Amino acid sequence: MGKFNGLVACILLITALTGCSKQSDSTTLVIKNINGYTFDNDRQLQQFETLVIEDGRVLATGDDQLSLSYPNAETVDGQGKTLIPGITDAHGHVSTLGYTLLSVDIRGIESAQKSAQIVADYAAQKPSLTWIQGRGWNQVLWSDKQYPTAAILDAEISDRPVWLERIDGHAGWANSQTLALAGITKDTVSPPGGEIIRDEAGQPTGILVDNAMNLVMSIIPTPNDEEITLALDTVGQHLLSLGITSTHDAGVSSTEHKLYRQIADKGDMKVRIYGMLSSTNADIEQSLAAGKTVDGDDYYSVRSIKVYTDGALGSRGAAMIEPYSDRAGHTGLLLTSREQLRHLFNKAITADFQVAIHAIGDKGNRIGLDEVEHAYATVGGRHLRHRIEHSQIVTLSDIPRFKALDVIPSMQPTHATSDMNMAADRIGDERLKGAYAWRTFLDQGSRVVSGSDYPIELANPFHGIHAGVTRQNHDNMPDGGWISEEAMTLEEVMRSFTIDAAWAAHQEDILGGLTPGKWADFILLDQDIFDVEQEALWQTQVLETWMAGKRVYQLTP
Repeated sequence: MGKFNGLVACILLITALTGCSKQSDSTTLVIKNINGYTFDNDRQLQQFETLVIEDGRVLATGDDQLSLSYPNAETVDGQGKTLIPGITDAHGHVSTLGYTLLSVDIRGIESAQKSAQIVADYAAQKPSLTWIQGRGWNQVLWSDKQYPTAAILDAEISDRPVWLERIDGHAGWANSQTLALAGITKDTVSPPGGEIIRDEAGQPTGILVDNAMNLVMSIIPTPNDEEITLALDTVGQHLLSLGITSTHDAGVSSTEHKLYRQIADKGDMKVRIYGMLSSTNADIEQSLAAGKTVDGDDYYSVRSIKVYTDGALGSRGAAMIEPYSDRAGHTGLLLTSREQLRHLFNKAITADFQVAIHAIGDKGNRIGLDEVEHAYATVGGRHLRHRIEHSQIVTLSDIPRFKALDVIPSMQPTHATSDMNMAADRIGDERLKGAYAWRTFLDQGSRVVSGSDYPIELANPFHGIHAGVTRQNHDNMPDGGWISEEAMTLEEVMRSFTIDAAWAAHQEDILGGLTPGKWADFILLDQDIFDVEQEALWQTQVLETWMAGKRVYQLTP
């Protein structure tokens, strides 16, 4: 690691930039007496005791003597606290988390009946709501492990339509009024890439999977600008409290894109957003033709589109080459045809946009890799750092193709610890050899970048850091970690949440570390994450969050 390594170079750089080591400048801020860590531009971990900031950007880092060069600067005493770069969550859903924070949360509830009761209580407290919406149910956690039904909801709330998304966002649970409003009957045909779950008599049960969800979502009133802004503001405050200063938004709608640009241009964006335009937007081709987006302060950047190959594992929508182990003959769902994918790749690469491909199942991942390979042979685009979002279950023969094709595995550590109670049931032990395979990707030279996939998982990055290192839940189970040979080291997982996440967004020159010229986005922690027991990593609390050299969050005692 080399404590204070590069200090001399930093001092020389200060002299070159200022012309005088004791220049007085009211925009200069010195934060001293800190236990600082950062990755340098070569991705190597460095330590420092003093951080110098000018005009919102890092000017230098060094030992405790560095502050003497700035006697007239504003000074902050870090009181020996650990300071690290702000976390970049490389895969989240910004507006969805906002709506989740503003709606009923049924994450972790132990039964369908209890979930329905909580929803009914929520509805009773909000009589003005015309639709009751929520998220978080997960039948895998229930004793019967069965999908819930409209009848269960009807027993608790039948006067208003109810729509509750599964925790992974790839299935929805509706009451009978919702089904009626959507016109879903025994005769309704499941759309391509979706499934209407039915009972033995062929009647809809109230569960809609993947593209079938659009039958309901298309009739839910679209959020207006005020509601989107409120959701964004709510998310911003939440993420800052968790130490997340930048996030990659995996699927930005056209309305959100236009509004986010306006908010960023006015200087009102709370966290930095790297947006992936959703390929399902009706005007996606016009958006690509309009070119990349970035504001002057780097709060909203768009140079990527999000495309979808398949669904999710929990709802058996992930596309598999062979049938699911726990559902005979079922191989999941393909959400986008090869022809559509090829067309989208062509348009995106021609516009110099990165393609971020949602792929969870081994078939979904193979299709994504195939389309990248075809694009290179036809329209190029290798320099764009294409990504596969999740890269969750991959055949052992396809993993090396990520490296050969320069495709980034964009992964979410907590998915492994959340899925470990059902993954073997879904796909069997043999296919698990290429699942959640962070170590295999790293060992072949791929840069794994990490996120949370909030609100599917909690946004807290220290949960992901803990899962990445231990492959255990918060009770330190299973003993020794689940498929522990695929764990990351702490340095590797921290790279994946900082410098490498910034690189995956073409932002390594401005974000992801505390080296000269980058934005001074950083957080202060209540413990030294590089010097605590691994099982305590998830308990780390953020004391302060700073953006561009300004404190934007402080933990209230």
